[in-house]
Amino acid sequence: SAYIKNPQHCITRVELSVCCGNLLDRDVTSKSDPFCVLFNEVDSSWIEIGRTETAVNNLNPVFGVKFKVDYHFEEVQKLKFALFDEDKCSSQLYEHDFLGEYICTLGVIVSNKKLHRPLTLANSKPAGKGTITDFFGKSDPYLEFHKQGDDGKWMLVHRTEVIKNTLDPVWKPFTVPLISLCNGDVDRSIKVLCYDYDNDGGHDFIGEFQTTVNKMRVPVTEFECINPKKQKKKKSYKNSGIIILKSCKVERDYTFLDYILGGCQIMFTVGIDFTASNGNPREASSLHFINPLGSNEYLSAILAVGQIIQDYDTDKMFPALGFGAQLPPDWKVSHEFAINFDPTNPFCQGVEGIAQAYSVCLPHIRFYGPTNFSPIITHVARFATQALQQETAAQYFTLLIITDGVISDMDETRHAIVQAAKLPMSIIIIGVGNADFAAMEFLDGDSSVLRSYTGEEAVRDIVQFVPFRDFRNAPKETLAKSVLAELPQQVTQYFKQRNLSPSNTASE
Repeated sequence: SAYIKNPQHCITRVELSVCCGNLLDRDVTSKSDPFCVLFNEVDSSWIEIGRTETAVNNLNPVFGVKFKVDYHFEEVQKLKFALFDEDKCSSQLYEHDFLGEYICTLGVIVSNKKLHRPLTLANSKPAGKGTITDFFGKSDPYLEFHKQGDDGKWMLVHRTEVIKNTLDPVWKPFTVPLISLCNGDVDRSIKVLCYDYDNDGGHDFIGEFQTTVNKMRVPVTEFECINPKKQKKKKSYKNSGIIILKSCKVERDYTFLDYILGGCQIMFTVGIDFTASNGNPREASSLHFINPLGSNEYLSAILAVGQIIQDYDTDKMFPALGFGAQLPPDWKVSHEFAINFDPTNPFCQGVEGIAQAYSVCLPHIRFYGPTNFSPIITHVARFATQALQQETAAQYFTLLIITDGVISDMDETRHAIVQAAKLPMSIIIIGVGNADFAAMEFLDGDSSVLRSYTGEEAVRDIVQFVPFRDFRNAPKETLAKSVLAELPQQVTQYFKQRNLSPSNTASE
């Protein structure tokens, strides 16, 4: 972020707007066609600074062209505004009828901000009822940052916003990639130019300075804004203002790969829906029926996603949980049970271990209901909560839920997801079968922010839902790609929000 300040002895460019009223009518058949000329007194003679456009057939003109004048606080700067009626296509002022004038100092205009005065003729008599109004306008400054290419040419990298009508702008902080700003070289020259914005595109150059990222990293640095042309012309010229850089930080922007290479483990958990709506697993119509090829949609989903995720977990030991079934020996309904029937050690060795435990458990359980997601989400969230203590990006939890349909505990599930969004955790839901998956689409916060039943918003989107039916005839790699598409972004977003760096770069 940067701002500009103007010590009193600095040169400041001011903008003067002019409008007139009741001008003398010099034309016989129509009204006057006035234009205004501004003069500056130099060594007792009047030097023309500029002219406005001609306002055709108008005795009360508001001129669009503005006069830009360098304001020196410490000097008396005498100005003359003279009005003429354009008669001929000539730049010579004696060819045009004189309509009146007004003489004052720039200091008077600056201190009044708006000056309304009568016009006089050369003999100091009033020019009819003619009046002139001068508005004092300040600059509309903005900054441009340019980097020097290998060929020595300057390239625009960033342009700040325009701050209207001020000599003391404060620009908003901005972020720019280091590679864009200086090709990643913190000692490469950067040129900063300050301009006064103009609606017609003819932006006025105020001044410039050169620096480097290394020089800008010094807390609160001041740079003199220099206009080389003015420097050559006037020995007393100091600068056109001071640009103050309030802060400049270089922050490492880590990628998903940086976190993985830094030793981050993706802890993978599978949750499998064993509710009665799936059908009797011994019948071919059931979604849990294992066909002669030794597969079904549940197994296909586990293998497609698990084969990719398992590469990011060194011990390849994954908890596999079931929900919505009655368990032996007392046939109580459970919504978070280990499919290997070992609650103290629900881990399976790799994706093949999950598939094997799944096949073995099928004949020993009774499918039941309802379809409750929240217990399994809360189960994984307990482990992810422990990982909140991590000082570097070491662990991230991914829960894969495979289900055949409608959720029974929607309110509790929404609440559990909103809480889980604060943790190093993501949820992937794969819908198998042909049920209505509208509720799943709702949980996948791509279209709108997910809210808990209490009204609390999820701090980030952590749910990715994919219907398996869209991928039935596609290679399993396509399913995995779609399912895991958002995971890297969710991982990096979490660690960045927590300001955690990869484990092996913690000391950088």
